[in-house]
Amino acid sequence: MTEPLRIAIAGLGTVGAGTVKVLREHADLLAGRCGRPLEVVAVSARDRDRDRGVDLSGYAWYDDAATMAAEAPCDVVVELIGGEGGMAHAVCETALRRGRHVVTANKALLAHHGPALARTAGETGAALAYEAAVAGGIPAVKGVREGLAGNRIDAVTGILNGTCNFILTKMRNEGRDFDDVLKEAQDLGYAEADPGVDVDGTDAAHKAALLAAVAYGTPVDFDAIPVEGIRRISSLDIHYAEELGYRIKLLGLARRAGDGLEVRVSPYMVPLSAPLAHIEDVTNAVAVEGDAIGRAVFEGPGAGQGPTASAVVADLVDIARGNMPPVFGTGLDTMQPQRILTADERRGPAYVRLMVVDRAGVFAEIAAALRDEGVSMEAVLQHGRNPGETVPVVLTLHETDQAALRRVLDRINSLDAVVEPPMMLPIEPL
Repeated sequence: MTEPLRIAIAGLGTVGAGTVKVLREHADLLAGRCGRPLEVVAVSARDRDRDRGVDLSGYAWYDDAATMAAEAPCDVVVELIGGEGGMAHAVCETALRRGRHVVTANKALLAHHGPALARTAGETGAALAYEAAVAGGIPAVKGVREGLAGNRIDAVTGILNGTCNFILTKMRNEGRDFDDVLKEAQDLGYAEADPGVDVDGTDAAHKAALLAAVAYGTPVDFDAIPVEGIRRISSLDIHYAEELGYRIKLLGLARRAGDGLEVRVSPYMVPLSAPLAHIEDVTNAVAVEGDAIGRAVFEGPGAGQGPTASAVVADLVDIARGNMPPVFGTGLDTMQPQRILTADERRGPAYVRLMVVDRAGVFAEIAAALRDEGVSMEAVLQHGRNPGETVPVVLTLHETDQAALRRVLDRINSLDAVVEPPMMLPIEPL
């Protein structure tokens, strides 16, 4: 058996401790699969005295993770600190510049700095692996980059944030409002005290950017991605979605469109016939459309100690075997930037809910706004009458330009009879 792969781990939170446990408990199994042992030699975290449920006494301890990345006698540095920059970026940059492989679960770091880190890795011959950064334990990156390498990828669509999926599932099954279910998600540990990164769509957008980069071999400008979260979704919208044959899911989507790529995160109306409509609770799923395979769906736990540690160890196994594919699936010299479509450039069907005062002439004004922009209605829902009171009116619209629809909604919102801003959700046929 050859020399061990020597591993240094920066960050000993839930995933870091879980990675140590997997490497220790499956040491013989992994050595057999790799043809060499996987050996942790150094660790770094802020608190030496914290009980992490795993014995760390046999490893060299570094108070400063960047120093460990530079000086520890290791072949690979595992970065599990998190965060877009700061120490996490310093650890990865330092390790790669010294020719040390890097494994990370840090989607924010890669969404903002991935191309630059990939260039550094290419210059020094180091691997930059990040399976755990997208969809937890699901092999989504490997599935797209390697398993489907023989395909032209037409679209990648995913439920990429378990917190949002949990909230939307609870709202539908129990008829509860967003704020109430969010509090439960926080009490259960599915959502942070400040849940914005999850419920405002940022976390899903980080992952969508990485999937788009892998699927299309292009550096993705994260700041150009249109992102909308789920705060405005009401139990009323979820009720109407079911009545119309849809479910509301927060999706990260990447596909070819016109002269660029549509990369977007938004709550979508998903038809009940689509596999992603039935992904529940904290589960993640990624659906890939390829010209040779058709549709492939990857489904599984998107977070948690075991699933995420599993993905980290999978990357370590690849490195131990010498399997180090291009970071984004194609050589850096062949990667070409592609334009990310703006939100207004989307074209597709849509759902619109209006809250209006029930009085004569209101619908004529709504219809005139649609007519003047060439937006066509597919169906209208209004249950019963309540003259003089506020009632919901739901429209489904045929395929239309988002820019035209935005102008329609601005005009409708200015009507005296409309009592709150219109709610619009794109419909994704899948």
